Amino acid sequence: MTFWAGKNVVVTGGGGFLGTRVVAELQKHGAEKVFVPRRKDYDLIQYSDVVRLYQDARPDLVIHLAARVGGIGANQQNPGSFFYDNLMMGTQLMELGRQRGLHKFVALGTICAYPKFTPTPFKEEDLWNGYPEETNAPYGLAKKMLLVQSQAYRQQYDFNSIYLLPVNLYGPGDNFDPESSHVIPAMILKLENALRSGQGEIELWGTGSPTREFLYVDDAAKAIVLASELYDGSAPVNIGSGREISIRDLAGMVADIMGFKGAFKWNTSRPDGQLRRALDMSRAEKLFGFRAQTTLETGIQKTVEWYRQTRDSSPERVS
Repeated sequence: MTFWAGKNVVVTGGGGFLGTRVVAELQKHGAEKVFVPRRKDYDLIQYSDVVRLYQDARPDLVIHLAARVGGIGANQQNPGSFFYDNLMMGTQLMELGRQRGLHKFVALGTICAYPKFTPTPFKEEDLWNGYPEETNAPYGLAKKMLLVQSQAYRQQYDFNSIYLLPVNLYGPGDNFDPESSHVIPAMILKLENALRSGQGEIELWGTGSPTREFLYVDDAAKAIVLASELYDGSAPVNIGSGREISIRDLAGMVADIMGFKGAFKWNTSRPDGQLRRALDMSRAEKLFGFRAQTTLETGIQKTVEWYRQTRDSSPERVS
């Protein structure tokens, strides 16, 4: 509680899927002055808007969550804008923070920053041992530059910034747009449509053999706030659940939870992406005591329940 007392905190992306949870978690921890910049008021890609944000909010601490994100398809269609938008937002926010004497900057990276052939589970020291998987490399590299900037600014200016590497997040309030959603909401959407239409088969991308790790969004928010309070080092830190699952097994799990008895047709002409993704979580547990609390089964059940209730009562929220 005492850490946050009197501090002005800016949470970029604080109105989004993860951001709303982080703001709520900050309030639980005693933060009373949390400012959430909205895109209609502050376009963080524009330098002048970042200057104005610092003038208006006068932050002591910035948690940078805002990002342009999407699944494999969205990354393949928008590599240039995914690179530029994410790079400019992070770089400018950190630079202005340094200029204005910010007490701490919390940067969120991505698991997409890891090399394509990283040994599993991914350890933070392997971040620079190769090039990222090609389908989302521009996004991953743009976010990875925040680590370079963070460590360079600490070395030259003694600027306090930390860098966290979350896995794919999911949970109630996720993005269910079929053009840009990640794997869990995309599966839920397809399965629900099939159940409602009586369809006996649905198509999923790839072979189903790649593995992924997923973290429930409320657990991610807890990790970010814990790290903001307790961690002040230069080394990157993984944020995940510690559970690896194949896309094929994940599809079976989601189908069982939703009551779908039909078949999956795997479209092998579509890319699989990186073959394995799972994180070593020992550093986060050691440095700030984080361990995920929500099982994948429980998290998916909660997500499905939210989606079904919201789709029926307020369809524009999940369109």
